[in-house]
Amino acid sequence: MSRHVAKLLPPPELTVLTGASGWFGRGYLDAVARGDSEETGPVGREGVTRVLVPRPEDVTAVQEVAPKAEIHVGDIADPAVVDRLFHGCRDASVVHAAGVIHPARYADFERVNVVGTTNVLVAAAREGVRRVVHISSNSPFGTNPRTDDLFRQHEPFNPYLGYGESKMRGEAAARAAHRTGRVETVIVRPPWFYGPWQPLRQTTFFTLVRKGRLPVIGDGRNRRSMVYVENLVQGVALAERHPTAPGQAFWVADSEPYEMRAVVETVKQALRDEGLDVTDRQFRLPALAGRVAERIDRSLQARGIYHQEMHVLGEMDKTIACDISATESVLGYAPQIGLLEGMRRSIRWCRQQGVAL
Repeated sequence: MSRHVAKLLPPPELTVLTGASGWFGRGYLDAVARGDSEETGPVGREGVTRVLVPRPEDVTAVQEVAPKAEIHVGDIADPAVVDRLFHGCRDASVVHAAGVIHPARYADFERVNVVGTTNVLVAAAREGVRRVVHISSNSPFGTNPRTDDLFRQHEPFNPYLGYGESKMRGEAAARAAHRTGRVETVIVRPPWFYGPWQPLRQTTFFTLVRKGRLPVIGDGRNRRSMVYVENLVQGVALAERHPTAPGQAFWVADSEPYEMRAVVETVKQALRDEGLDVTDRQFRLPALAGRVAERIDRSLQARGIYHQEMHVLGEMDKTIACDISATESVLGYAPQIGLLEGMRRSIRWCRQQGVAL
């Protein structure tokens, strides 16, 4: 596919990153520290990185990756915290990655993903930042109606439960801020992450696959778009600095979606390649199991209850796949890492951190 090569804007003297202690946040900071590369794109910069983390215990995780970062601690839903974070940030680049996927309380979807995003946009507009890159999700668009369908760049909203609703409203706020001229925004939509800096839930995923306990539902032919974290960093870096990106939304994923059964087999291969014992057994569930789990999940969320395991099981049989052709042609995005290599790197990172799989 042909790609449009444009002269990128110069690196900002100041970058503001929310959600810095999260999966993407640490991956982004690590890439900034290592500088530009073919894999991560134009991320290197000489200026200051100012970051927000939610809790004091998150500071160490950021310092290990970015020891020179200026770290702020506080709740993104608190306007006073966000105001302090953005003070004196004229012409800064903002990467808004703070969000909650699996909340301790159902109300956190609204508090973090909607109120927090609004606070960021208001403060960014007041301080005169150069651009806000808002990290969204596939969830505002629900699930694909067929296994061969792909979400396009201009896809109508069809949010999947509470998380999807909250991320849809975050996207709407970002679009409105750009449309009304308050602040320049770009939306990046990543699907399922994988790669270093992973949280506990991904470690659990590896363990379940290794022991043959991760369920493949139905025939496992449903497809999932996924994104290796450094591929995502590349997409975000391009969205930060590409001159034609503002006002647009871009899917950032690996080159092609993967069948769910292939994901499981590839992870097993990656685990074996990295020296772990992997069972040949595979837990399977009938297609009905996914539909039942989704119904239970919907019923619980309607009552303001979020159950992580039920939610994940209810998505396991779905196709959630996107078309990255606009991201490639407009931004020049070119994902370098595929599933097997990315999973091997993630497993290697876990072992280096002493994480048992």
